[in-house]
Amino acid sequence: MFLRFPGGLVKALTFSYDDGVEQDMRLVKLMDEHGMKGTFNLNSGQFTPEGFAFAPGTIHRRMTLAQNKALFTGRHEVAVHCLTHAYLPDISQERMVYEIVKDRENLEREFGGIVRGMAYPYGAVDDATVEAVRCCGIRYARTTRSTHAFRIPQDWLRLDPTCHHDDPLLMDLADRFVEARNFNEVKLFYLWGHAYEFEANNNWQVIQRFMDRLAGRDDIWYATNIEICDYVLAWKQVYASVDGRRLHNPTSFTLWFEEGGQVRALAPGETLAL
Repeated sequence: MFLRFPGGLVKALTFSYDDGVEQDMRLVKLMDEHGMKGTFNLNSGQFTPEGFAFAPGTIHRRMTLAQNKALFTGRHEVAVHCLTHAYLPDISQERMVYEIVKDRENLEREFGGIVRGMAYPYGAVDDATVEAVRCCGIRYARTTRSTHAFRIPQDWLRLDPTCHHDDPLLMDLADRFVEARNFNEVKLFYLWGHAYEFEANNNWQVIQRFMDRLAGRDDIWYATNIEICDYVLAWKQVYASVDGRRLHNPTSFTLWFEEGGQVRALAPGETLAL
């Protein structure tokens, strides 16, 4: 019996972009045009004040709160990036918790919903940081360590991405992902970065080419980070009879699996005989 994504799909693609910068506007437009979804990790203590003028040539231009709220509505996820983008391993446990919880509280107040995702500032994480994140009710937290693989995470609080968008292997990985045919396991392509880097490096064509390659495919689930995390963790709650011939779904999700070459759905609260 093999996990399948919603609709029986075998692949998922998600994006994770940090800091809430003006270049996110162009990135979101590209995502929307390609039918893709992403997660944007914001520092609510560092929104640019209304009316502030950046010096000429400034590349890292954080958006105002109003700009962020206008951009990230409905389709895309907003997640924690800590209140002031603090380097978490270098501060006290109490300060870590404050950085995470205060950012989460601010984002929930301004954007609505319940914020449960996070990206570690600078990708910096250690055991104490993970424990603080866990205590703050965060469901997943992204690092910056590239796997160059498409594995489902085993530890969602040390969520390693597939790669950064400037990785020289990006398009090779995109081709491998599209062409993959071994479906004993579902495959997740997780791309991360900062949108200001496209302006700094004058290479918007990199993300355009990547999206063109992966867009419009009927075997890919285009989802936010939290949608994928919630679905996979829900699937792990399914339990079986001793002989493995009956499954029960205790969650509120419709869950999909493949058994004996047949793709099947397991409705919320359903007990299914195989």
